[in-house]
Amino acid sequence: MSHYLIELLSLMAIFSFAIVSPGADLAMVIRQSVTHGRRAAIITSVGIGVSLMFHVTYTILGLGLVISQSILLFNIIKWCGVAYLIYIGVQSLRAGASEIGPGPAAVGAGAREQSAVKAFVLGFMANALNPKPVFFFLSVFSAVVHHDTPSMVKFGYGLVMASCLIAWFVGVSYFMTTPAMRAAFGRMSKWINRASGVVFIGFGLKLATEKAG
Repeated sequence: MSHYLIELLSLMAIFSFAIVSPGADLAMVIRQSVTHGRRAAIITSVGIGVSLMFHVTYTILGLGLVISQSILLFNIIKWCGVAYLIYIGVQSLRAGASEIGPGPAAVGAGAREQSAVKAFVLGFMANALNPKPVFFFLSVFSAVVHHDTPSMVKFGYGLVMASCLIAWFVGVSYFMTTPAMRAAFGRMSKWINRASGVVFIGFGLKLATEKAG
């Protein structure tokens, strides 16, 4: 049991840096908070966490290694991710100003409330179409987790990591939807949408330069 605990703590020590580092997932949650409110941002956070388990599952099954060794599969995933991030970026650039309601969970007065399914899919796809988690889990699991560790234990590690990821982004969602933050975002929503659009497109272009291996 102590061996498994050491493995988990080692994983979390590495993963904690990956959680807080800026990336497309964080940009997505922030934009959801600003544009669609706390509820949508939290659901998107759950989508990101579930997507992490998707990566963990196929990595444990060995498919991650197959993808990492296949240029074709890697490029398919990569270019789908590039297209998705650039699409979200263009949508953000075209959004213009957003009217932010006074409540912490309010949605822009001129906009329809985003459905739970759409909010979830936005988070899931943003993470699922990113090949970086494939290599992250391959490198982390190969370096930290012993090959004799049972698959169910590895899956449990993934659940802990996904739960921490969701908790982090839910915290971001709450912070970004406090009255003071929403008031500030309301004054700068046009420029925030433009900035987030540039960020998403930038992440897409950065992903386009990634190479397998």
